[in-house]
Amino acid sequence: MFNGNPTARMVLLRSVWPRIVGPDIARRTRVQALSGEQLQVRVTDARWMRVLHRMQARLVSDLQRAVGTLAPRRLGFIEGHVESPPAEPPINVPASPPHAIPPASVAAAAAAIGDAETRKAFLRSAALYLARFER
Repeated sequence: MFNGNPTARMVLLRSVWPRIVGPDIARRTRVQALSGEQLQVRVTDARWMRVLHRMQARLVSDLQRAVGTLAPRRLGFIEGHVESPPAEPPINVPASPPHAIPPASVAAAAAAIGDAETRKAFLRSAALYLARFER
């Protein structure tokens, strides 16, 4: 499917790039184009370009693990302005049903979540999911 569609391949590579490089590098780079088997990446400055050049073999290997044969064989870097990505919309988690009390195992799993807001969203999601089976 992707092999015959270069636009779809670019969408895929752009979507996995932040997971491959991590948040710090993702903020400083943008996947620009695919030229043959070389992925062109825009980088904010020469210092980061050198860092990425040294990381190239690992990045290509990580891309290959993530997308298989759709990964490029090499990376090319272009210095230039990198715009911030658009903010992701917040996740809208509906309120849990008032009668839903999670089982002890779910409550114990939730207790291991350090962030209070994430823990609350997890419990609401679990309650909604489990409520489907109570009907």
